[in-house]
Amino acid sequence: MDIGTGLSESDRENVASELSRLLADSYTLYLKSHYYHWNVTGPMFQTLHLMFEQHYLELALAVDEIAERIRALGHTAQATYGEFARLSSIPEEASPPEAMQMVQKLVDAHETVIATARSALAVAEPANDAATADLATRRIDVHEKTTWMLRSLLE
Repeated sequence: MDIGTGLSESDRENVASELSRLLADSYTLYLKSHYYHWNVTGPMFQTLHLMFEQHYLELALAVDEIAERIRALGHTAQATYGEFARLSSIPEEASPPEAMQMVQKLVDAHETVIATARSALAVAEPANDAATADLATRRIDVHEKTTWMLRSLLE
């Protein structure tokens, strides 16, 4: 498809591919955060329940923005569990862990999303795709701040 964005078809395809991985990781993290929100127990219940809700609400907006960027590049935004499972680097949970294990697993998952966003940034910058570079940079910022806050609970 010919799209007059100033980006080559090859660059748009490479960026969309990286964004698809970011979308899969972000959606998997959304599900994990929601799962933990529903299933957290223990003395930190109220704090973690509310924190996990904030996380999944923010991620719900983020996945929409990422998917819409993929569409703006002229590609299909994948949205099936099978496709997300194939593309995501974040493992699913078979059963809910203990509260502080949830926090650690979320730290790990957010760090994975940071790495995926950095990969998208590394592809977007040489392609002169400022919109994707901005999106990736903003996602890195959100996830780094979130990891810092989660890590603070583990100290």
